[in-house]
Amino acid sequence: MALLALNTRRGTRSGAPRTRRGWRVTPWLFLLVPLVLLITFTYLPVVNMISYSFTSWDGLDPEMKNVGWDNYVRIFTRPEILRVFLVSTYYLAGAILQLVLALYFAVILSFSTRFRNFFKGILFFPYLVNGVAIGIAFLFFFRPDGTLDVLLGILGFTDTPLWLGDREVANYSLAATSVWRYMGLNFVLFLGAIQSIPEEIYEAADLDGATGWHKVRHIIVPAISQIIGLSLILAISGALSVFEIPFIMTGGANGTETFVIKTVDTAFKFRKFGLGSAMAVVLLLFVVIISVVQKKLFPEEKGDLV
Repeated sequence: MALLALNTRRGTRSGAPRTRRGWRVTPWLFLLVPLVLLITFTYLPVVNMISYSFTSWDGLDPEMKNVGWDNYVRIFTRPEILRVFLVSTYYLAGAILQLVLALYFAVILSFSTRFRNFFKGILFFPYLVNGVAIGIAFLFFFRPDGTLDVLLGILGFTDTPLWLGDREVANYSLAATSVWRYMGLNFVLFLGAIQSIPEEIYEAADLDGATGWHKVRHIIVPAISQIIGLSLILAISGALSVFEIPFIMTGGANGTETFVIKTVDTAFKFRKFGLGSAMAVVLLLFVVIISVVQKKLFPEEKGDLV
Protein backbone atom coordinates (compact mmCIF):
# COMPACT_ATOMS: atom_id res chain seq x y z
CA MET A 1 0.00 0.00 0.00
CA ALA A 2 2.80 2.39 0.87
CA LEU A 3 4.56 1.56 -2.40
CA LEU A 4 1.33 2.19 -4.36
CA ALA A 5 0.80 5.57 -2.67
CA LEU A 6 4.42 6.52 -3.37
CA ASN A 7 4.06 5.67 -7.07
CA THR A 8 0.80 7.65 -7.24
CA ARG A 9 2.44 10.76 -5.76
CA ARG A 10 5.37 10.40 -8.15
CA GLY A 11 3.01 10.10 -11.11
CA THR A 12 1.11 13.18 -10.00
CA ARG A 13 4.27 15.24 -9.58
CA SER A 14 5.71 14.08 -12.88
CA GLY A 15 2.43 14.72 -14.75
CA ALA A 16 1.82 18.21 -13.32
CA PRO A 17 4.50 20.00 -15.36
CA ARG A 18 3.22 18.38 -18.53
CA THR A 19 -0.32 19.54 -17.73
CA ARG A 20 0.82 23.12 -17.10
CA ARG A 21 2.81 23.11 -20.34
CA GLY A 22 -0.29 21.86 -22.13
CA TRP A 23 -2.37 24.74 -20.79
CA ARG A 24 0.27 27.21 -21.95
CA VAL A 25 0.19 25.82 -25.50
CA THR A 26 -3.60 25.42 -25.78
CA PRO A 27 -4.50 29.15 -26.25
CA TRP A 28 -1.93 29.40 -29.06
CA LEU A 29 -3.46 26.39 -30.77
CA PHE A 30 -6.86 28.12 -30.73
CA LEU A 31 -5.28 31.32 -32.07
CA LEU A 32 -3.26 29.60 -34.78
CA VAL A 33 -5.99 29.32 -37.43
CA PRO A 34 -7.35 32.90 -36.97
CA LEU A 35 -3.79 34.28 -37.06
CA VAL A 36 -2.98 32.38 -40.25
CA LEU A 37 -6.19 33.64 -41.89
CA LEU A 38 -5.59 37.21 -40.68
CA ILE A 39 -2.02 37.29 -41.95
CA THR A 40 -2.90 35.59 -45.25
CA PHE A 41 -5.95 37.66 -46.18
CA THR A 42 -5.20 41.00 -44.47
CA TYR A 43 -1.56 41.77 -43.76
CA LEU A 44 0.03 40.10 -46.78
CA PRO A 45 -2.35 41.86 -49.24
CA VAL A 46 -1.56 45.19 -47.54
CA VAL A 47 2.17 44.55 -47.91
CA ASN A 48 1.68 43.63 -51.58
CA MET A 49 -0.44 46.73 -52.12
CA ILE A 50 2.28 48.94 -50.69
CA SER A 51 4.88 47.30 -52.92
CA TYR A 52 2.63 47.72 -56.00
CA SER A 53 2.20 51.43 -55.22
CA PHE A 54 5.85 52.05 -56.13
CA THR A 55 5.48 50.48 -59.57
CA SER A 56 3.72 51.19 -62.86
CA TRP A 57 2.26 47.66 -63.02
CA ASP A 58 -0.80 47.19 -65.22
CA GLY A 59 -1.95 43.95 -63.59
CA LEU A 60 -0.90 41.74 -66.53
CA ASP A 61 2.77 42.35 -67.24
CA PRO A 62 4.97 39.85 -65.36
CA GLU A 63 7.56 42.58 -64.86
CA MET A 64 6.91 45.49 -62.52
CA LYS A 65 8.78 48.66 -63.32
CA ASN A 66 9.77 50.62 -60.22
CA VAL A 67 8.78 54.29 -60.44
CA GLY A 68 9.58 55.37 -56.90
CA TRP A 69 7.29 58.03 -55.46
CA ASP A 70 5.84 59.10 -58.82
CA ASN A 71 2.42 57.60 -58.13
CA TYR A 72 2.08 59.50 -54.86
CA VAL A 73 3.17 62.73 -56.53
CA ARG A 74 0.50 62.25 -59.20
CA ILE A 75 -2.19 61.78 -56.56
CA PHE A 76 -1.54 65.17 -54.98
CA THR A 77 -0.86 67.07 -58.20
CA ARG A 78 -3.46 65.85 -60.68
CA PRO A 79 -6.68 67.95 -60.47
CA GLU A 80 -8.99 65.08 -61.46
CA ILE A 81 -7.80 63.07 -58.45
CA LEU A 82 -7.84 65.95 -56.00
CA ARG A 83 -11.36 66.86 -57.11
CA VAL A 84 -12.82 63.61 -55.79
CA PHE A 85 -11.68 64.54 -52.27
CA LEU A 86 -14.16 67.42 -52.34
CA VAL A 87 -17.00 64.95 -52.88
CA SER A 88 -16.23 63.48 -49.45
CA THR A 89 -17.16 66.79 -47.82
CA TYR A 90 -20.82 66.17 -48.70
CA TYR A 91 -20.74 62.83 -46.92
CA LEU A 92 -18.79 64.33 -44.02
CA ALA A 93 -21.48 66.98 -43.53
CA GLY A 94 -24.10 64.26 -43.79
CA ALA A 95 -22.23 62.14 -41.23
CA ILE A 96 -22.19 65.01 -38.72
CA LEU A 97 -25.92 65.54 -39.26
CA GLN A 98 -26.40 61.82 -38.85
CA LEU A 99 -24.61 61.81 -35.48
CA VAL A 100 -26.68 64.75 -34.24
CA LEU A 101 -29.95 63.11 -35.26
CA ALA A 102 -28.90 59.74 -33.82
CA LEU A 103 -28.00 61.36 -30.48
CA TYR A 104 -31.25 63.33 -30.46
CA PHE A 105 -33.42 60.25 -31.00
CA ALA A 106 -31.34 58.17 -28.58
CA VAL A 107 -31.86 60.73 -25.81
CA ILE A 108 -35.61 60.89 -26.44
CA LEU A 109 -36.12 57.11 -26.64
CA SER A 110 -33.90 56.38 -23.62
CA PHE A 111 -36.65 57.56 -21.30
CA SER A 112 -40.34 56.81 -21.00
CA THR A 113 -41.84 57.49 -24.43
CA ARG A 114 -44.95 55.98 -25.93
CA PHE A 115 -44.29 53.37 -28.64
CA ARG A 116 -40.56 53.77 -28.10
CA ASN A 117 -39.83 50.13 -29.07
CA PHE A 118 -41.71 50.71 -32.32
CA PHE A 119 -39.65 53.82 -33.09
CA LYS A 120 -36.43 52.02 -32.17
CA GLY A 121 -37.22 49.40 -34.78
CA ILE A 122 -38.01 52.02 -37.42
CA LEU A 123 -34.74 53.86 -36.83
CA PHE A 124 -32.55 50.74 -36.81
CA PHE A 125 -34.25 48.89 -39.68
CA PRO A 126 -32.48 50.73 -42.58
CA TYR A 127 -29.09 49.57 -41.30
CA LEU A 128 -30.22 45.95 -41.65
CA VAL A 129 -31.16 46.35 -45.31
CA ASN A 130 -28.60 45.42 -47.95
CA GLY A 131 -26.85 48.42 -49.48
CA VAL A 132 -27.58 47.29 -53.03
CA ALA A 133 -31.30 47.09 -52.25
CA ILE A 134 -31.20 50.58 -50.73
CA GLY A 135 -29.43 51.97 -53.79
CA ILE A 136 -32.01 50.47 -56.15
CA ALA A 137 -34.92 51.63 -54.00
CA PHE A 138 -33.64 55.21 -53.87
CA LEU A 139 -33.09 55.18 -57.63
CA PHE A 140 -36.88 54.95 -57.96
CA PHE A 141 -37.31 57.44 -55.13
CA PHE A 142 -35.17 60.13 -56.78
CA ARG A 143 -35.94 59.53 -60.45
CA PRO A 144 -37.97 62.11 -62.42
CA ASP A 145 -41.69 61.81 -61.58
CA GLY A 146 -40.68 59.32 -58.92
CA THR A 147 -41.80 59.02 -55.32
CA LEU A 148 -40.12 62.20 -54.10
CA ASP A 149 -41.44 64.31 -56.98
CA VAL A 150 -44.96 62.99 -56.41
CA LEU A 151 -44.82 63.82 -52.71
CA LEU A 152 -43.48 67.32 -53.41
CA GLY A 153 -46.16 67.79 -56.07
CA ILE A 154 -48.86 67.01 -53.50
CA LEU A 155 -47.38 69.75 -51.31
CA GLY A 156 -47.44 72.20 -54.22
CA PHE A 157 -43.80 72.02 -55.36
CA THR A 158 -43.90 71.34 -59.08
CA ASP A 159 -40.53 72.69 -60.22
CA THR A 160 -38.20 69.97 -58.88
CA PRO A 161 -34.59 69.41 -60.00
CA LEU A 162 -33.06 66.22 -61.36
CA TRP A 163 -32.08 64.76 -58.02
CA LEU A 164 -29.39 62.48 -59.47
CA GLY A 165 -28.78 64.23 -62.79
CA ASP A 166 -28.02 67.76 -61.62
CA ARG A 167 -24.40 68.25 -60.51
CA GLU A 168 -25.46 70.80 -57.89
CA VAL A 169 -27.99 68.45 -56.28
CA ALA A 170 -26.78 64.89 -56.90
CA ASN A 171 -24.27 64.74 -54.04
CA TYR A 172 -26.83 66.10 -51.58
CA SER A 173 -29.24 63.34 -52.62
CA LEU A 174 -26.61 60.64 -52.19
CA ALA A 175 -25.47 62.03 -48.83
CA ALA A 176 -29.09 62.08 -47.62
CA THR A 177 -29.42 58.42 -48.63
CA SER A 178 -26.29 57.61 -46.65
CA VAL A 179 -27.68 59.43 -43.59
CA TRP A 180 -30.92 57.45 -43.79
CA ARG A 181 -29.08 54.16 -44.00
CA TYR A 182 -26.40 54.52 -41.32
CA MET A 183 -28.16 56.58 -38.66
CA GLY A 184 -29.55 53.40 -37.09
CA LEU A 185 -26.09 52.13 -36.17
CA ASN A 186 -25.13 55.31 -34.33
CA PHE A 187 -28.57 55.43 -32.73
CA VAL A 188 -28.10 51.95 -31.23
CA LEU A 189 -24.60 52.78 -29.98
CA PHE A 190 -25.80 55.98 -28.32
CA LEU A 191 -28.90 54.31 -26.91
CA GLY A 192 -26.92 51.50 -25.26
CA ALA A 193 -24.43 53.95 -23.79
CA ILE A 194 -27.12 56.26 -22.40
CA GLN A 195 -29.05 53.40 -20.81
CA SER A 196 -25.88 52.27 -19.01
CA ILE A 197 -25.78 55.52 -17.00
CA PRO A 198 -26.92 54.81 -13.40
CA GLU A 199 -30.39 56.11 -12.50
CA GLU A 200 -29.02 57.59 -9.27
CA ILE A 201 -27.24 60.27 -11.25
CA TYR A 202 -30.49 61.42 -12.84
CA GLU A 203 -32.22 61.38 -9.46
CA ALA A 204 -29.48 63.55 -7.95
CA ALA A 205 -29.78 65.93 -10.89
CA ASP A 206 -33.55 66.17 -10.34
CA LEU A 207 -32.97 67.06 -6.70
CA ASP A 208 -30.62 69.84 -7.82
CA GLY A 209 -33.29 71.20 -10.17
CA ALA A 210 -31.54 70.23 -13.42
CA THR A 211 -33.52 70.59 -16.63
CA GLY A 212 -33.50 68.16 -19.53
CA TRP A 213 -30.89 70.22 -21.36
CA HIS A 214 -28.67 70.25 -18.26
CA LYS A 215 -28.89 66.45 -18.07
CA VAL A 216 -27.89 66.11 -21.70
CA ARG A 217 -25.04 68.59 -21.45
CA HIS A 218 -23.57 67.68 -18.06
CA ILE A 219 -24.48 63.99 -17.67
CA ILE A 220 -25.22 62.23 -20.95
CA VAL A 221 -22.63 63.79 -23.24
CA PRO A 222 -19.68 63.43 -20.80
CA ALA A 223 -20.74 59.87 -19.96
CA ILE A 224 -20.86 58.71 -23.57
CA SER A 225 -17.96 60.79 -24.88
CA GLN A 226 -16.05 57.62 -25.76
CA ILE A 227 -18.93 56.38 -27.91
CA ILE A 228 -19.27 59.80 -29.53
CA GLY A 229 -15.56 59.77 -30.34
CA LEU A 230 -15.82 56.27 -31.79
CA SER A 231 -18.83 57.23 -33.89
CA LEU A 232 -17.05 60.35 -35.08
CA ILE A 233 -13.99 58.44 -36.27
CA LEU A 234 -16.22 55.90 -38.02
CA ALA A 235 -18.18 58.73 -39.66
CA ILE A 236 -15.08 60.53 -40.92
CA SER A 237 -13.41 57.38 -42.22
CA GLY A 238 -16.71 56.32 -43.77
CA ALA A 239 -17.04 59.69 -45.51
CA LEU A 240 -13.60 59.21 -47.06
CA SER A 241 -14.32 55.65 -48.19
CA VAL A 242 -17.87 55.94 -49.55
CA PHE A 243 -18.42 53.52 -52.41
CA GLU A 244 -21.57 51.45 -52.37
CA ILE A 245 -24.39 53.99 -52.65
CA PRO A 246 -22.87 56.37 -55.28
CA PHE A 247 -21.55 53.43 -57.33
CA ILE A 248 -24.99 51.81 -57.52
CA MET A 249 -27.07 54.96 -57.95
CA THR A 250 -24.92 57.05 -60.31
CA GLY A 251 -21.77 55.08 -61.06
CA GLY A 252 -19.80 58.20 -60.21
CA ALA A 253 -21.43 60.28 -62.95
CA ASN A 254 -22.50 63.93 -62.67
CA GLY A 255 -19.73 64.87 -60.27
CA THR A 256 -20.52 62.12 -57.73
CA GLU A 257 -17.32 60.11 -58.15
CA THR A 258 -15.79 59.38 -54.75
CA PHE A 259 -12.18 58.59 -53.93
CA VAL A 260 -12.86 54.84 -53.69
CA ILE A 261 -14.73 54.78 -57.02
CA LYS A 262 -11.81 56.65 -58.58
CA THR A 263 -9.40 54.13 -57.07
CA VAL A 264 -11.35 51.14 -58.38
CA ASP A 265 -11.68 52.65 -61.87
CA THR A 266 -7.99 53.51 -61.95
CA ALA A 267 -6.93 49.99 -61.02
CA PHE A 268 -9.47 47.79 -62.80
CA LYS A 269 -10.89 49.94 -65.59
CA PHE A 270 -7.78 51.80 -66.75
CA ARG A 271 -5.37 48.99 -65.75
CA LYS A 272 -3.16 51.22 -63.59
CA PHE A 273 -2.65 48.97 -60.58
CA GLY A 274 0.37 50.89 -59.36
CA LEU A 275 -1.45 54.22 -59.19
CA GLY A 276 -4.59 52.56 -57.79
CA SER A 277 -2.55 50.88 -55.06
CA ALA A 278 -0.96 54.22 -54.16
CA MET A 279 -4.42 55.78 -53.87
CA ALA A 280 -5.51 52.93 -51.58
CA VAL A 281 -2.40 53.46 -49.41
CA VAL A 282 -3.17 57.19 -49.16
CA LEU A 283 -6.70 56.39 -48.02
CA LEU A 284 -5.33 53.96 -45.43
CA LEU A 285 -2.94 56.63 -44.12
CA PHE A 286 -5.80 59.14 -43.82
CA VAL A 287 -7.82 56.70 -41.74
CA VAL A 288 -4.84 55.96 -39.49
CA ILE A 289 -4.17 59.68 -38.97
CA ILE A 290 -7.81 60.31 -38.13
CA SER A 291 -7.71 57.44 -35.62
CA VAL A 292 -4.66 58.92 -33.91
CA VAL A 293 -6.29 62.37 -33.74
CA GLN A 294 -9.43 60.82 -32.29
CA LYS A 295 -7.37 59.12 -29.58
CA LYS A 296 -5.82 62.46 -28.66
CA LEU A 297 -9.15 64.29 -28.57
CA PHE A 298 -11.03 61.56 -26.69
CA PRO A 299 -8.60 59.96 -24.22
CA GLU A 300 -9.79 56.95 -22.28
CA GLU A 301 -9.79 58.78 -18.94
CA LYS A 302 -12.77 60.95 -19.92
CA GLY A 303 -16.38 60.01 -19.49
CA ASP A 304 -16.14 58.11 -16.18
CA LEU A 305 -18.96 59.18 -13.85
CA VAL A 306 -18.78 56.27 -11.45
